[in-house]
Amino acid sequence: MVQKIRIISGNMRAEAELYDKPTARQVWAALPIEARANTWGEEVYFPIPVEAEAEPDARAEMQVGELGYWPAGGAFCIFFGPTPASTGSEPVAASPVNILGRVVGDASVFRAVQRGEVVRIEPAD
Repeated sequence: MVQKIRIISGNMRAEAELYDKPTARQVWAALPIEARANTWGEEVYFPIPVEAEAEPDARAEMQVGELGYWPAGGAFCIFFGPTPASTGSEPVAASPVNILGRVVGDASVFRAVQRGEVVRIEPAD
């Protein structure tokens, strides 16, 4: 079953969904989560209180709008465009991430999130 979440930072609000996968279920159980944003190209990431190993389908090649969990950094990742590891227009993570879900709608709204801003993830109504 897909779980609906809301991601908020300043005036930016986005809806997203978490897939029914082991790490995504851990993220859902930890909500609400607040942390300060880091950016890496067109990726926003931040530490979350979840510890998980790489899942069998973990990968570095991402699609715009995908959400991931970065086991190497214990971080929630939002991919919305090229990162420093990209060779084209698609995002590439620094190392494989567990696929958590995806943004519903236009992921480019995350360009508004600046390093150091508080990001909140909460269940959507």
